[in-house]
Amino acid sequence: MAERNLDFDTVVNRRNSNCLKYDFAKERHMPEDVLPLWVADMDFTVSSYIQDAIVKQAGHGIFGYSEAKESYFTALENWIRKHYDWQVEKKWLIKTPGVVFALAMAVKAFTEEGDAVLIQQPVYYPFSEVITDNGRRLVSNTLVRDENGYYHMDVTDFEQKIVNENVKLFLLCNPHNPVGRVWSREELEQIGDICYKHHVIVVSDEIHADFVFEGSHQVFTAIKKEYQEIAITAMAPSKTFNIAGLQVSNIFIPDPKLKSQFRKQVTAAGYSQLNIMGLVAAEAAYTHGEEWYQAMYQYVKENIAYTKQFVEERIPGVQLSPHEGTYLLWLDCSGLQLSAEELEDLIIKKAKLWLDSGNIFGEAGRGFQRINVACPRKILTEALERLEKAVKESV
Repeated sequence: MAERNLDFDTVVNRRNSNCLKYDFAKERHMPEDVLPLWVADMDFTVSSYIQDAIVKQAGHGIFGYSEAKESYFTALENWIRKHYDWQVEKKWLIKTPGVVFALAMAVKAFTEEGDAVLIQQPVYYPFSEVITDNGRRLVSNTLVRDENGYYHMDVTDFEQKIVNENVKLFLLCNPHNPVGRVWSREELEQIGDICYKHHVIVVSDEIHADFVFEGSHQVFTAIKKEYQEIAITAMAPSKTFNIAGLQVSNIFIPDPKLKSQFRKQVTAAGYSQLNIMGLVAAEAAYTHGEEWYQAMYQYVKENIAYTKQFVEERIPGVQLSPHEGTYLLWLDCSGLQLSAEELEDLIIKKAKLWLDSGNIFGEAGRGFQRINVACPRKILTEALERLEKAVKESV
């Protein structure tokens, strides 16, 4: 059986499919004719192996409680070893319906109300939500942006914040969403040693690990043996294979005590088995999805290069931050010299685009917009041309 879904140019109509990205503009207070490039899923049909596996399971006609067999872990183990050079063990694994759910469970498991949790803003906004909504204190080791738009960690501030705020937990985004950094082994080791020294638990969100375009992905937990004592690694097939709606994530916790604490919170939340379609899709993806993944990866890589050239040549006042990973690009709109409200008006009402405003990623995100380029080139071109027209008309 050969892979059938390798056409990424054809536009698939996602409207009227209960699609969050396309069908909820009105409910999210957006113009109904807005073009959405916001939420992080792809406008590509999934691997035909995933489709076939789901159809086969649906044909059985009974959807009772289900669990994964040994073949699920084997597929997962093989993918991780091949792509990240990391050997995982089955006893480390806890499956959850999503990485954000896992972040929230970690906050509950490893901190008490009022405790400080460290993040690095501008960062994926649910990081902040799972901290503040659970009554914990948000502390930001804000990333530093140099004159070339390249983001760095402020390691001195990182340790000072841990000591001064008595930080118990650090949520790491690796690769970083939205700034597009792929953290090097050296960078991760610097902060890892600090966390180990001060007994800070690290939850490493590595959901975008398969979208590294510059450098290579370094699993945080794999850097040093002692990091296994403090680290939780969160991975999922949802971004890589466009199956976020099937809700399956894989959380690896080598330390038995940490794993027990984490599992206790998952149980307390009333959650047990994942849905059968998510399990089936994930196993099919990791077993047979390599050809689709490689073709999709190349297409997205070309979209990133296309966007970079378009922005540089045709949209004055807007710059693309140096990009290493994820399919989410970070547009610096500060050159337009607009207030936050004026920028939103330009993007939404004039360009008729639905992007993710930088404001939601923290104060350091003001003046930025996040755009999802995992879509057919035709859609991407239309979006960039809309932005170009709106910017030039506003000058």
